[in-house]
Amino acid sequence: MSFQQKIFYYKNYYQDFYNSQGPEARKRFDWVIGLVRDLEIVPIKYFRHLEGTNGLFEIRIRFKRINYRIFCFFDEDKLIILLQEF
Repeated sequence: MSFQQKIFYYKNYYQDFYNSQGPEARKRFDWVIGLVRDLEIVPIKYFRHLEGTNGLFEIRIRFKRINYRIFCFFDEDKLIILLQEF
């Protein structure tokens, strides 16, 4: 049986940002979020716990020399909820 997280989005913050990006950027975002969804252990380059927080994580995406951070957290150890990025 393969590992796969369920991903839910908080309001439309992430989707609005995602839809404002070009197709190449969206492809990169999909790939990195796919890693978080499909891997039990995600390389720290793409996903890490934010020190000093109680359960807040960031998904890290680099595209054309721009670093994007998408905040997320686990709900019942099964769901990742993505919050607004910067």
